[in-house]
Amino acid sequence: MLAAILVHPHWFWLTLGGLLLAAEMLGTSGYLLWSGISAVLVGLLVWLLPLSWEWQGVIFALLTMASAFCWFRWLQRRERQQTPNTLNQRGNQLIGRHFTLQSGLVDGVGHVKIGDSSWRVQADSDLPAGSEVTVVAIEGITLRITPRL
Repeated sequence: MLAAILVHPHWFWLTLGGLLLAAEMLGTSGYLLWSGISAVLVGLLVWLLPLSWEWQGVIFALLTMASAFCWFRWLQRRERQQTPNTLNQRGNQLIGRHFTLQSGLVDGVGHVKIGDSSWRVQADSDLPAGSEVTVVAIEGITLRITPRL
C-alpha cells in the first residue's frame, strides 16, 4: 500500500482532502474546510506536475496558512459591515422610537407604558403628560428620553 502511495501521491492528497472536508461537517468553524481544500489542490497539482514530497508538504502548508488567513480577514470585514444585533436586547430595540407620556415627569423621572410593560424613563427636565418623546439611550433599565421635535 505504501508503494501505491509513493507511485501515485495525488491519491494521498485527494483522500486527505476528502477526509478533512468530511471532518469539517462535524463543526470545526471553517478551519478544516480550508485545509481540506488545500489538500485537494495539492492533489490536483501533483497529478499535473510531479513534485517531491518535500515540495508537496510545503505547498500544502502555504496554501493552508494563506487560505486560513484570507478566511479570517473575510470574516473580520463581514463582521464590521454587519449592523449591531439587538436580538433579545429589548431596551436597545427601543432606541429611536417615539412614545407619548401617560403621566408627567417629576424631577425628570417617570414611567411610560410600552406594549404590555412599563419602563422607567429619565429626561433632563420635567415634561407634562401627553408629551411626545423619543428614546435616545438606555442606561441599565432606564430609558433616556428627549422631547420629540
